[in-house]
Formats: sequence, C-alpha cells, structure tokens
Amino acid sequence: MSYNNFEGTIPSQIGHLSKLTYLNLGLNQLKGELPSSVFNLSRLHTLSLTQNELTGTIHSSIDKGLPNLQILYLGENQFSGNIPNSISNISSLNIFDITINSFTGHIPINLGNLRSLQVLRLGINQFTNDLSIPEQEFLTSLSNCKNLTSLQILGNPIIGPLPKSLGSSNISASLEIFLAASCNITGTIPSEIGNLNSLLWLHLGENNLTGTIPETLGLLRNVQRLSINSNKLHGPIPNSICNLENMFHISLEENGLFGQLPSCLGNLPSLQEIYLADNFFNSSIPSSLWSSNRLQIVSISQNLFEGSLSDAIGNMNSLRMLNLSGNQLTGIIPSSIGELQSLTYLRLQNNKFNGAIPSSLGNLDMLQYLDLSQNNLSGSIPQSLETLTNLDYFNVSFNELTGKIPDGGRFGNFTSEFFVGNTGLCGASRFNVEVCKGNTPKSPRRNILLRFILPSVALITLAAISIMIYLFKRRSQNPALLSFSEANIGFKHERISYYEILRATNNLDMSNMIGKGSIGSVYKGTFSNEIYYAVKVFDLDVQDAFKSFDTECQIMCSLRHRNLVKVIISCSNLDFKALVLEYMPNGNLDKWLYSSNYFLNIAQRVGIMTDVASAIEYLHQGYSSPIVHCDLKPSNILLDEDMVARVGDFGIAKLLTHDQKMAQTKTLGTIGYMAPEYGSGGLISTFVDVYSYGILLMEIFTKKRPTDELFLGELTMKRWVFESFPNSLMQIVDTELLNADEEYSVKANIEECLTSIMELAIECTSDLPDERPNMKDVHVRLMKINNKVAN
Repeated sequence: MSYNNFEGTIPSQIGHLSKLTYLNLGLNQLKGELPSSVFNLSRLHTLSLTQNELTGTIHSSIDKGLPNLQILYLGENQFSGNIPNSISNISSLNIFDITINSFTGHIPINLGNLRSLQVLRLGINQFTNDLSIPEQEFLTSLSNCKNLTSLQILGNPIIGPLPKSLGSSNISASLEIFLAASCNITGTIPSEIGNLNSLLWLHLGENNLTGTIPETLGLLRNVQRLSINSNKLHGPIPNSICNLENMFHISLEENGLFGQLPSCLGNLPSLQEIYLADNFFNSSIPSSLWSSNRLQIVSISQNLFEGSLSDAIGNMNSLRMLNLSGNQLTGIIPSSIGELQSLTYLRLQNNKFNGAIPSSLGNLDMLQYLDLSQNNLSGSIPQSLETLTNLDYFNVSFNELTGKIPDGGRFGNFTSEFFVGNTGLCGASRFNVEVCKGNTPKSPRRNILLRFILPSVALITLAAISIMIYLFKRRSQNPALLSFSEANIGFKHERISYYEILRATNNLDMSNMIGKGSIGSVYKGTFSNEIYYAVKVFDLDVQDAFKSFDTECQIMCSLRHRNLVKVIISCSNLDFKALVLEYMPNGNLDKWLYSSNYFLNIAQRVGIMTDVASAIEYLHQGYSSPIVHCDLKPSNILLDEDMVARVGDFGIAKLLTHDQKMAQTKTLGTIGYMAPEYGSGGLISTFVDVYSYGILLMEIFTKKRPTDELFLGELTMKRWVFESFPNSLMQIVDTELLNADEEYSVKANIEECLTSIMELAIECTSDLPDERPNMKDVHVRLMKINNKVAN
C-alpha cells in the first residue's frame, strides 16, 4: 500500500490481521501515532512506514510484540523519544532505519547484540553521546555485528573521537558504507580505519577532525566515495591515495591542507569528481589532471596554485564543471578550452591570467556560468559569445578589456556590474560605459589618460584587492567553524551543514515555516545554543535563485546596522542553499498592517518608518559604495521583540560603484512600489529606494496596498494621496489612527503629524529622480516627526 496518497491515521483495526507478515505503508501522507495494536502482529517480519508524517515513540515492548521482525523502516517521519533497549532483543532484525526523525538520547550500546544486523541508519536525529565515556562506545559495541554493511549516523550532535576499535573489529571485513558527517566528531582519523577494506563510501565531512590524513587511507582499495571535507585537517594529501583505483569522488575541501597534489591524481582510472577548494595547496596543478578524459567536476578554488593552464585541457572531454578561482594562476587561457563540449560551469576569476579571452569559448554550447573577473585579461570580448544560448551568468569585471561589449544573444540580460573595472570598454548606455565611437581619433590628452593614468589606477586597485585577499586567506588558516556570533562574516563567510539545517527546522517541517516568497521559504529553527533563528531556504528550481543567494551573501554579510537583519551563517552546496538569519519574533510589517487582531498606533508606525529610513540611509551613504535595496515593501520589513524595524531580503539589491549614480538591471522589484524609471527601463539609483519609501509611507498610514482594487485605470495610490492633500487627507488615512488611540486623541496634533508625513511621502514619489529628497534628509525629517509624536 505504499506510493499512494493515503491520508489520516493508521486504523487500530489493522492489529486484527494476526497472520500478517508484511506491512508497507511508506510514501503516503499518514499522520498521528502508530496504533499500539500494530505491536500485536507477532508474525510480522517487515514493517515499512517511510516518508509519512507519523509521530510518537517506538513502543518500549517492541521485542515482545514483534519478535520475528527482520526489517523496520521508520525513516522520514516525526517520531521522537529514545530508542528502547528492548529492540536489541529482536535477534532476527536485519535492517533498522530511523533516518530523519526527532529521536533523542544516547544510542544504545546494546545494539551490538543484533548479530544479524546488516543496515543501521540513525542519521539526522538528535542523538548525543555520553560525555563521560571517552570514545563512541556504541561504535565499539557494533563489533559483534559481523554482517553489518551500512552504518549511517550523520547529522547527529554526537561529540567525541572515532574509536580505534572501529577498524579492528568484526565489521572491518563487512562494512561498505560509513556515513558520520556533521556529528561534531573530534580528534584525529585513526590509522586503523584503513582496515575497513570492504568500504565503498566513507563520509566524515563537516566535523572537527584534526591532524593529518593517515597514509592507511590508501588501503581502502574498494572505496568509491571519499569525503572528509569541512574539518581542521592539515598537511599534504598522502601519495597512498594513488592506490584508490575505484574512487570516483573525492572531497577534501575546506580544510587546512597544503603542499603538492599527488601527481597520480589525474591517472586514477575511476575518478570523476574532485573537490579540493578552500585549502592551501601551493604547487602547480599536476599535468596528469589535464589529460584525464574521465573527470567531470574539478573544484580546486581558493588555494595557492601557481603556473599556467596546459593546452592539454582540451582533452578533458567529460568535464562539466571547472572551478579554478582564487588562485595565482598565470599565462593565457588556452584556446583548447573551447573543445570542452560538456562544460556548463567555468570559474577562472581572481587569478593572474593575461592575454585575450579565447573566441573558442563560443563553441561551448552548454555553458551556463562563466566568470573571468579580477584577472589581467586584455583585448575585446569575443562576439562568438553571443551564440551561447544557455549562458545565465557572465562576469569580466576588473580586467583590462577594450572594445565593444556585445549586445546580442544572452548579453541582453547582463547588467553593468559584470563589466566594471575595464576602462577601455564601450557599448550600450545600460552598461555604464562610453558609447562606442568607431575609429574616431582620440585626443592626445585622452591617449595619455588611457595609456598611463588609468592603467596605473587599475594596477593600484588590483594590488589592493590582492593584498586583501592574501591577508584574508592567511587569517583563515584555521578553518574551524565559528559558533553563532556577530563575528565579521565576509564574502567567504562561515558555513553550517545541510544536516544541521534539517535538524534545526525539524526537517524543514511545514509547521516551522514562517514565510514564503518568490524564491524560497523561511523556517523557524533552533540550533545547539537553543536560540531561535530564521532559516531562509532558496528554491533552486526558481530562475535567479542562485544569483539571489550570492547577492544576499555578498551584501548582507558585509553590513552591520541595528535596523538591518543580520546574516549569522550560511549553508551552501551545489543543490542546497540557505541563510541563517536573526529571528524576528514579531514577524513582518505586512502582518501587522493587514492581519486581524494586530494594531499599530501612530507612534509605532512613525517609529518603524524612522528605523527604515535609518537603514536605507546607511545603505546609500554609510557603506563604502552605495547599495540600492530595490524591493522595499512591508513584507521585507521585520520587527524584533521590541518592535524595532529591521530591513531584510537583499535578493535583488544592487551595489553601485563609488562614482556610479545609476545602473540598469533586468531584475525588477514588486509592482506598486517601483519608481517609474525602474519599472519602465530598469534604471536604478538610490532614488529608486526613496520612491519605494514614499509609497510605504502612504501605505502604512492609509492601510491601503498600492495594488488595492481601489486603484484602477489612471488612479494610483500616489495620485489618490496627492489629490486628497491637504484638505481631504483625514478622509483617506487609516481610521484606527483617528479613533483608537487614546494617547493621541487631540485631533489637531494627529492631523499635523499625518500632514507632515504625507507631504514627505508626496515629495519622495516625485516622477523625476532628481526631484526626490535623498535618504539622509528623509531620515532627519522623520526623526523630527517622531520626536513630536513621542512628546
């Protein structure tokens, strides 16, 4: 009865089927607790309830009710409580799977009594270790399970080292899968782990392992997947890795590894995926790597690799993703790179490449992502790139490029920030570069400017960037994950694991969802410090979700202001991206305006809008470069426990260069809040936020959305307020402000404050950007009104 859409609870009458041996209700929508009558089915050998919404605990007398049980699948539900010790008495049990639930307590050490056990899956629960025991005793106890092939404990807050006995017990000959990622495992990797000679998959990533990678890993000759990423390991990769001829995936990223890569790496006959990013490897890239026609993914960014790219790179005809960014690679980009017909993702930014962008890149029909920024590339952008119909991201900023920016093909979707820092580029005005003038001779003064002064400025800028990156990498040599704090989290910010996100949000349970937007959902979650956070999970099936995540990371992680929502930490991998934010217990402004049983008095509304003005002023004038939010609206204004407003959601925000007053974008904000120049031509400046702020003022004090059904045809909110000002203004403001607040019952005082607010709102929503006040002036005027209201 699996794979149906059964709803409701499991009927207790099912316990009357006394001869039942097999019960599979998995992959339905069943809720409630498992009826106790199920434990009367003494002949049952298989019970599968996977992927439902069942709750409750495992019956404490399960061994007496189901003595013949061989297979028990309870994974992906909402079960809780402890694993009863009695389960160890079911000697026939082969498979025990309770993955992705909310079980707690210690993992019983008597699970080792299950001599027939083959599969044990306890992952993504809340199991902890008894800290009075120096090693993971439950792992040691499994030495009696000589048939155990799969052991999965990942995503549990277990603390402590791996026992040496793991590799010297009976399971060493049978264990094929050992997944212990994100378990807070400490200490070193015991050399005895090399005795697990049947192992196919070893995952120890996202722990706190220290020391070096043991040479004995080279004894795991059957291993296919090896993941020890996101730990605190140091030293080189041992040459014994060359013995792993069956390995197709290796992930050692985000450690402190250094030295040379083993020269054999590209010769491993099964290897397809290499993840070595965020380490300190400081040699040239082994030539064997460029000759491999099996490799599909090579991610070795954020290291110290030197040397040039070999022409042999064209032999890597299976390559789908190549990330060499953030190294010290030099020389030209070889034209043979255009032979990689399977390539979809190419990142070469932040290196020292020179020469021209090879026109052969136009042959990469499947290419979706191309980043060549922060190099020393010269020449023009090849016209051949216009034929790349799948290209979603293209960045050549901060190079020495000249000539016309192509405007055909996907270039119609790219914005100016991806071309900044190239003084010789020209093209369409939306790129914020000079209009191309053909072969018109340049004046001698202009030639001097282009040939000497501007390159000098560019070199100084690039040198400063390089120094900053170098210092940042040096400071990051200890890759330990930070605890949740308000530490300065830059672009290369700290991360949290996917499993911790699942654990904090009860597996992204709908009951924890506190918001849903166009590119994802927000969940309430609590981590080990028992403080609530908001977890924003991006829907990667939505167009621009990747770009939105990157934008929020780049912008929000760099900002610190009492009226901006803080990013605490992030979770990012190829198929899951999330941000952990401050939790705002009072929700958003939209809820307070339009939900029943909520009310804001005039003092609260003015206070909130003063907070918002302070935040936007900081974005425009308090940061190194102006930031335009581009999507101010009530749902993006959050309220903390003291009703202090925090501006959030920077998914479409734009960072202007220091001397840039206006830019152009294809990504539009929300209808009703966009300035005319933004909605019609995609032109953005800081005055776009001023316009949205004016609409917000009108909305908050009239309690009418700009998309209200009242506003039809030529009647807009702006026109409605303008035509009512000042004589009929009290007829359109929220009547609750005039009648409900006893503290401001004097009509004249209320009217004076509301008149000042609406006058400011009208100025903010002028059709022409130059006629709108700047945010600093808006903030000053709001503070005066706020002081008057408070007094």
